[in-house]
Formats: sequence, structure tokens, C-alpha cells
Amino acid sequence: MLLKNLTLNDKITDILIEGDKIAKIGKIDGEGIDCKGLTCLPAFCDMHVHLREPGQTAKEDIESGTRAAVRGGYSDVCCMPNTTPVIDSEYMVEYVKLKSEKVASCSVHPIGAITVGSKGEFLTEMRKMTDKGAIAFSDDGRPVENANVMKLALEYAKDIDTLLISHCEEKSLAKDGVMNEGLVATELGLKGISSASEEVMVAREIILAESLNTRVHIAHISTKGSVQLIREAKARGVKVSCETCPHYFSTTDELADGYNTFAKVNPPLRSEEDRKAIIEGIKDGTIDVIATDHAPHTKKDKECTFDEAANGISGLETAFSLSYTSLVKSGVITLDRLVELMSVRPRELVKLPSNEVEEGNKANITLVDLNATYKIDRNTFFSKGKNTPFDKWEVQGKVVKTIVNGKLKYDDGEIK
Repeated sequence: MLLKNLTLNDKITDILIEGDKIAKIGKIDGEGIDCKGLTCLPAFCDMHVHLREPGQTAKEDIESGTRAAVRGGYSDVCCMPNTTPVIDSEYMVEYVKLKSEKVASCSVHPIGAITVGSKGEFLTEMRKMTDKGAIAFSDDGRPVENANVMKLALEYAKDIDTLLISHCEEKSLAKDGVMNEGLVATELGLKGISSASEEVMVAREIILAESLNTRVHIAHISTKGSVQLIREAKARGVKVSCETCPHYFSTTDELADGYNTFAKVNPPLRSEEDRKAIIEGIKDGTIDVIATDHAPHTKKDKECTFDEAANGISGLETAFSLSYTSLVKSGVITLDRLVELMSVRPRELVKLPSNEVEEGNKANITLVDLNATYKIDRNTFFSKGKNTPFDKWEVQGKVVKTIVNGKLKYDDGEIK
């Protein structure tokens, strides 16, 4: 495959792909795919997606979820274990790997459960799951409420050199809240979820990681307090990393006004003060990764009362555009920093090989039109989940082509 006239590192060049690798970068004679006006980036890696398979395939499956991923510019996705049954054994890891090899449009890396059934009681056999391809471990969707169980899990993870991803939620503080605790919740008459419910658990994980001198990753941070706790911990040398999601820096809890269930997510959309703090955390390097927490749901899951609606946003197909619009076009960060957040750093954390656009590396490439503006249309999503609060939002920066392991998998609206 020969890609002609693309922009790489601010220069117009060509890329020759042979097999699954980049063979040459430079002026290359011959006819190829004209990429004039497109900027070449290392394809993205999402370390937090819900593919819903096995057991919840009405919401999503590996085939549909990875189609959404390549449309979003991703060559790699790490799928959470809160399926039915839970991915808590080497056999379940093997199932996901084998199914992905047959139907996936991009590379799929299973995340195993920390505890059996994600019930927070007994540790899973992480070593066996790692041997079968589990790339990290999490009980995402549920916190590991027992601090001693989490301590033991961190010790086990340190021993086998794997990453624990913590869903930070103190259930006794969150209680039966359904959105951010604040003015909007009060006006709507809905029960709120305090920032403290997240921050208490963030503090616990930092204390445990510091005491054990091991690493821990905090999922989907959403509050000013969480950013500050992690910033201070990093300054002390604690091996803590974290991610946030486009919805936490692109909007606030005001989007839930009118009982908009598409804006219901856990942790909830927060205040403007929190949104600004998340952006500052991205800017100063406190936040390592932009993940999507892609959480597809059926129409029935969302078109109901706010209290009954499921938490989650279908995010794979909008992440780059929302991030580019909110962070790069606004002048907060550079495009290089966005690539670090969406491609480089997540791969480092889960120990995947680099996919920098260099000769000899695997050809995992995303071609984007940075000048294109368009309106998000959930009805065009390849994901089964059409649940996005960003429908009809105008954004800039569009993924045009995605190449995975040397093969063109997405081409301007079409899955290959």
C-alpha cells in the first residue's frame, strides 16, 4: 500500500507499507492512495472500552464495537471485563481473544477482573489470565470496596508486573445518586453524587500504591479534587497514572437539564469548575490518558426516566473530534500532546509496542482532516449504541482513514 501526499510532522511525504510494517517514508515513485490534505498520526489506543461481549450483545459486540473503533481512528482497544459472565478466568480471556481474531476490525486486548465475578471478595488468578493475553485488570463498573482486598491485588499485580485500573467510587457516599450533586440536580429534583465519593477512593488507591511502591491507574477521573490528589501524589513520586474522557472536559452537568438521559454517566458530568480543572490536569501532565469509557446501550436502556436510565456514553466515534475541538483548536494543548494522550501514553501503560509512524514499525496509522468541520450524527454510528449527548454538536477534526497492521480498515465512511 502506498500513501501519497500526506502530512507527517508538518511535511508533505509518502509512506510505503509492505505487509504489516512501514517500509519507507519519503518521496516514493508510483501511484497510490492520494492523501492530500490529510495529517498522518499514530493510530489511537483506547485503554477503556466496553464491548459487551459475551452476554450483552444487544448493546454491542466485538464486531460492531471494533467497527466503531476504527471509525474513531483506533487500532487498539482494551475491553473491560464487566460482561455476562465476567471476564474473570483464563478461559474467558481466551474466548475474547479468539472471537476478536475472527471478527474484529482492530486489535482487542482483554482486561481481566480483579476479583471473581467482580464481587470484590476473592482475587482472580491474574497470572493465568495474563498468560492468555489479559493486558490489565479492573473491576470497572464496581469499586473494590474492601481496602485489604485491593492491597492484596496490588501486591499480586506488582509480582506479575501488570496494571490495576481502579474504578474510584465510595458507594456509601454515592448512595443512590444519579447525577452530580449541585444546582442542576437540585433544580431537577434528582439525587446527587458528591465529588467526595470519587476522591475518597482516589486517595485510598494513592495511599496503597505509595505504601507498596507499586503502580495503580485511576479510571475516568472527573473532579477538581481528584486532579489535585493525583498531581500531589506524582510530585511525591507515587506510581499513579490516570485517565479522563472527552465528556469530562467538553461539557458539564448542565447537559442533563431537561432530564437528558444521554448525559447520564458514571462518574457523572460535573461542574464548570471541575471541567476547567480536568483541562488544567491535561495541560500540565497530571492526566496521562484520554480514554473513551465507551459504554453503548440499547434504546430501551436510555429512553426511560432519569433514575432508571443506564449510565454511559457511546464514545469511540466522537473522541478525537471532541478532543481536538475542545483542547487543540482552543489552544489548550498541541496536536502532539493530544497524540501522546490518545496513542503514546496508553500504549506505554499497558505495555503495547510503540506505533510511532517510523520505518520498521507496525503500520497502525490514522489519517485525519484537521480542517474538516461536521455535525455529529448518532444515527450514522457503527456502534450499536447510539447513546451520545453530543448529537448535532458541530466539531472540527475528522478521522478519514484508519490503517490497522498494514490494512486499510476504515475509509471515509466505509468499513473495509
